[in-house]
Amino acid sequence: MSYAVIQTGGKQYKVKSGEILKIEKLPDSKVDTKIEFNEILAYGDSKIIEVGSPIVQGAKVEANLIKNSKNRTVLIFKKRRRQNSRRKNGHRQEYSMIRINKIFSKDGKVLSEAEKISKPSKKEEAKKETSK
Repeated sequence: MSYAVIQTGGKQYKVKSGEILKIEKLPDSKVDTKIEFNEILAYGDSKIIEVGSPIVQGAKVEANLIKNSKNRTVLIFKKRRRQNSRRKNGHRQEYSMIRINKIFSKDGKVLSEAEKISKPSKKEEAKKETSK
């Protein structure tokens, strides 16, 4: 099973094909679109490894955007004792959820590819509901 180390949003992630990942929100991104990551720091499998300095030229990772959303609220509460001074604030960080489809080497060869996800048809969903 091959893997790649990508850099996005100021963070580094070790990814494998078929993996679902939560990353910093991608700007101007729409659901069910293909995304290419070109900042590949390293890639390899059990036999070989290719490390860039700092990135591997020509290597890329393809992914699909599943959804854009926000994390749970983080409360920020500041209080100064005995002064009746307090401040409450909240923050919800935005994120993008992606699914890694393909990992390409610097030659353009596909190192690993995710299995296709088949969505059940309406007939199959109706059968499941009636059988319950």
